[in-house]
Amino acid sequence: MTLNLLLVEDDAAYAEALAEELRVIGHATAIASDGRQALTVMNEAAFDAVILDRMMPRLDGMSVLQTLRAGGMTLPVIMLTALSGSQDKVEGLEAGADDYVVKPVAAMELHARLTAILRGRGWTMSSADTLQAGDIVVSPTSFRAWRGGRPIDLAKLELKLLVELVRNADAVLTRAMLIERVWGYDFIPDTNIVDVHIRRLRRKLTEGGGDDPIQTLRGIGYMMRG
Repeated sequence: MTLNLLLVEDDAAYAEALAEELRVIGHATAIASDGRQALTVMNEAAFDAVILDRMMPRLDGMSVLQTLRAGGMTLPVIMLTALSGSQDKVEGLEAGADDYVVKPVAAMELHARLTAILRGRGWTMSSADTLQAGDIVVSPTSFRAWRGGRPIDLAKLELKLLVELVRNADAVLTRAMLIERVWGYDFIPDTNIVDVHIRRLRRKLTEGGGDDPIQTLRGIGYMMRG
């Protein structure tokens, strides 16, 4: 399993060494030197998982993790830290970390832990449980999406919205239909909730430079081009 990883670590020498070990194993590994840079990078590119140092200047790992989870980002996070106390581990896990590892740690151990986390979530790009429209692939069962083979990290409602659009590619879905299927309402709320989520979804689908695959039919709804 080859993964696109983000390593967030303020010790430059350690980060470079660990990233190189992960690359040798086969994982594409980018480095962010602090929490603020990590959040910026994650807004610009998609990753399969994050290896996150807890103790950092400017913005620590716990704050980064809480920001990610509050924003609906569900990608796996392994917290990497020198703090080995059980209470520290409990705090990290309760904040939303999938695992908590005391450094220094071998790249092969991180690989094994990431593989176990992903296996537990069922995150495989199997054709048996995927839907496709053009270069967009979505797996409703594992809550994952890809475009051109690149993973796209989506919040839960964004993923549900994409599933409906891809499942009905080349067919028009009205706002009322999307409200019912994605949000479960049998009425149209007095908000632009659909349009807001479509804008967010479009931004994430085009981050890699591709064309916007969602067509707007003014006054009617939206259509995913197949």
